[in-house]
Amino acid sequence: MKLAVIGVGLIGGSFALALKQAKVASHVVGVGRNPANLKLALERGAIDSIAPDPAAAARGADLVLLATPVSHYLKILSSLSLHSTLIVTDAGSTKRDVIVAARSALKEKIAQFVPGHPIAGAEKSGVAAATPELFRNRRVVLTPLPENPAAAVDKVERAWKSCGARIAKMNPDEHDSVLAAVSHLPHVLAFALAHDIAARGNAAQLFSYAAGGFRDFTRIASSHPEMWRDICIANRDRLLEEIDRYSKNLGSIRKIIAAADPAALEKLFTEARAARQRWLDGEFES
Repeated sequence: MKLAVIGVGLIGGSFALALKQAKVASHVVGVGRNPANLKLALERGAIDSIAPDPAAAARGADLVLLATPVSHYLKILSSLSLHSTLIVTDAGSTKRDVIVAARSALKEKIAQFVPGHPIAGAEKSGVAAATPELFRNRRVVLTPLPENPAAAVDKVERAWKSCGARIAKMNPDEHDSVLAAVSHLPHVLAFALAHDIAARGNAAQLFSYAAGGFRDFTRIASSHPEMWRDICIANRDRLLEEIDRYSKNLGSIRKIIAAADPAALEKLFTEARAARQRWLDGEFES
């Protein structure tokens, strides 16, 4: 299979490395904005050649992965000339806006676009952080369109399974609601805390005493700012609902602390710890 990766960063680079390791991709062509990153992708073996633009990369490809910030999708998809056997998929963390962009760009060829989202990543970005093991035993959510033929969905499924991923399917609304709660909100909170501490007059002192708890909580604040800017704006309705819900919950905790109610505070902390442990134990896996 000839693979074209548009956006050879952590996700795109890892996808390419995994498919090459599985001997599914015989040739990978990459496209990106950063020449140094593309050079590193060549050196690491993630890609075999560099194309000047997405249209050139897609020409002759069997599968195209969009792994850029989602705000770029409309322009990229509009530039592609899809031959009859080409399938395009993506790795965007939002789906409703992506599908709107794809329908606008691809029009009657929308059946050749299969939306997807790998639930995997790291706080580091760029192909330097890419690994063929990134998707192993991780979920990849597909949100197939009514127009997608079974063969197109199967092609994307098989590619992700070759990376070691587990496939789940959702409708776009469900996807964006779920991810707003368990991915988008946590990133906003991590960015917010790091930003708040940095903006204080005694930031140097505070950071000098920050240790494991602060490091764990803010780890994902090292994520790609442009990517997360796009995610937050694209999924803002669902994300704002989650921020409001979290703010209300935080307000309730504030009242408990202000009332110096040890029993209520311990009960809440105990329930939270138990829920997290059940998640770590895989109780919620399906």
